[in-house]
Amino acid sequence: MIGVDKIQDIRTMCRRGLSVAEVARRTGVSEPTVRKYRDMEDLSPEPPRRTGGESELLAPYAATIDRWLADDARYWRKQRHTAVRVYVRLRDEEGYEGSYSTVQRYVRRRREEMAREADQRDAQGFLQLDWLAGECQVDFGQADFRVRGVLTRGHYLTVSFPHSNVGLTQVFWGETSECACQGLRDVFEFVGGVPARVVFDNATEVGRRVCGEVRTSELFRLFAAHYGFDYTFTNPHSGSEKGNVENKVGFHRRNIFVPVPSFHDVVAFNRRLLADCLDMSDKPHWRLGTPELELFGEDRAALRELPPVAFACARWEVRRCSKQGVFTIGGIHRYSAGPAYARREVNVALGAFDVTVVDQETGEVVAAYDREWGDAPTDSADPMLQLKLLCMRPAGWRDSIVRRSLPGELAAYLDGEDAADLGRDLRILRDEAGAHGFANAVGAMVEALSATGCVDAATVGLSAARIASGEARCEYDEGVDLGAYDRAFRLVEEGDDDAA
Repeated sequence: MIGVDKIQDIRTMCRRGLSVAEVARRTGVSEPTVRKYRDMEDLSPEPPRRTGGESELLAPYAATIDRWLADDARYWRKQRHTAVRVYVRLRDEEGYEGSYSTVQRYVRRRREEMAREADQRDAQGFLQLDWLAGECQVDFGQADFRVRGVLTRGHYLTVSFPHSNVGLTQVFWGETSECACQGLRDVFEFVGGVPARVVFDNATEVGRRVCGEVRTSELFRLFAAHYGFDYTFTNPHSGSEKGNVENKVGFHRRNIFVPVPSFHDVVAFNRRLLADCLDMSDKPHWRLGTPELELFGEDRAALRELPPVAFACARWEVRRCSKQGVFTIGGIHRYSAGPAYARREVNVALGAFDVTVVDQETGEVVAAYDREWGDAPTDSADPMLQLKLLCMRPAGWRDSIVRRSLPGELAAYLDGEDAADLGRDLRILRDEAGAHGFANAVGAMVEALSATGCVDAATVGLSAARIASGEARCEYDEGVDLGAYDRAFRLVEEGDDDAA
């Protein structure tokens, strides 16, 4: 488009009778342009129009770009497509031959439209503010925990009751179906009933939305049928549909898990955690003003009765053992069924916190382990992995890996103890092994047994610290006779003032 001044010159010259060719020569524009502005009847200003519409080259790729931008909503905002990345993928993967600026304008416009559509969905979702008593929402969150002195990233299942705004939380190391079922069972038993309806996000291994259809795990379907509650899943990218539990997930992280909790036994910690969560609801409801605990009483009154038998939240699998009697879970976590089960199949119950190995023919429990999580390989043959479980179940001492890993004299000493003393000494070994290493703790117990004929926490702790520090034990060229002290104490007791 030419400037207004030049348009005015063209029209003035034409009114004076100059030819089109002459006007074109004098103004430096083409003859068609001269005819266009000479014959134009209306020069009124027009409203601004969107420029840079999609070119014919980009039109075939619009659906592809829309799909990429829609998928971005599921990922971290720092790992989404930029306009440059969209252009490069179109060029390299789809054969696009248009310009980058065309792609940039289209991406900007579609993002604005998608943001407006999301705002409209949220506005519709916010209309439902009142939930019926006895209904709950469920979601997972993540937080750090210090477990036996080691900082560990864990997961926690939060169950919130929107009617009363009360939330209850349980800590796990994964988001599997057995973890979700165990957390729900703990909450149901704590509140004394079963909610009428449970609303879930697309939690891993509980339910997945595939092509618009929600597919639930077999364990969860059995769990829901056992307790008899209805369940639904929220729509994708619709956080407002379970806004209460999402707020409660953040509230628990900020108020219960700060500072970072420290514990040895997550099951015991979870039992305390339910009461701690309920204590934090001793306040008025944020909207109604009624005490939350009073409204929670209405939630509890609307719950269904618990079934007479608790659901076993474990997923059964069949595993074939190696020639050493070892099988794996998740490809990297090794567990031992024992040499007797070499090249045989065993039944394995996977719970939220434990792994139980069962003989297929007799149904007897062969071994039980704490369940290991994470991406780092583990091996149940490590006695440290069995120490905690053994402290709680000292009856398994005789056949444990811990016993086989100890020196003969120490194992024989522990064999001769009763259950109470054995449990005490195993706890000493566990605590010192956690603080100074398993080998150092065993060495300290052997030293204590050799020097005093028994094992006590103070002696073992001091020896383990010394061994771990690398300091050698003091040795004397000649034996030190401590009998003089015994004789002196005896004389004092007999009233000999000179000895004193």
